[in-house]
Amino acid sequence: MPEGEAETVADAVRLEQFKGNVVAPAELLSLQPGRVTGLVGHPGFGLTRLGLTMLASREQLGPVAYLDVRGWLSPPAAWEAGVSPESLVVVRCDDPVRWARVAAHLLEGVSAVYAEVPTRMKPAQLHKLVALARNRKTPLVLRPLQGDLPSGMAHLRLEARRVIWEGAGYGHGRLTTRRLVFAASGKAMRGMVRLIEVEDDGTNAMRLVSGLAAAPSGRATG
Repeated sequence: MPEGEAETVADAVRLEQFKGNVVAPAELLSLQPGRVTGLVGHPGFGLTRLGLTMLASREQLGPVAYLDVRGWLSPPAAWEAGVSPESLVVVRCDDPVRWARVAAHLLEGVSAVYAEVPTRMKPAQLHKLVALARNRKTPLVLRPLQGDLPSGMAHLRLEARRVIWEGAGYGHGRLTTRRLVFAASGKAMRGMVRLIEVEDDGTNAMRLVSGLAAAPSGRATG
């Protein structure tokens, strides 16, 4: 069996094992003061939208910031995720030398920060940011554009595993919903690795799906 198919089957089995036994708390998508959340995975797995949904959970406490390395962020996407225009601060910086300094300034001035992490960032710089986030009690979401974060850095680590599209079975139809499967780990999960499923209908903030299950036949995955 090809490696990719084997991983998909393994994920489906693990989802069935957790069905009815593990329901991730609603707070899982809400940022906590001084906590670091790591979002890991390839583009196309909904990580940006997930991060924006997390930022929306903090905007009532003050402005929230998105540190954009790729220059891809569309403000309307943040508004659709629940971040109001007057609360969103977007800073674009693709210079690895200046990036850590910019991120540190943001941590001291807003209620939460989502930061894309440039490639080849030194672990020491990231550890300094984590320490600052804890000291300032500012939630920090780190999204490495390549690779992973140093082990143990994130209080909650969400690794993208699968994308399940609904509404386009058998090669035709209208896409209505996207379900994203993440492997959740870190201290927030008490040292365990659990699969969670997040639903995205494209109009509202993402929401956790209670009662995890493998995708039934007829769904398109990709």
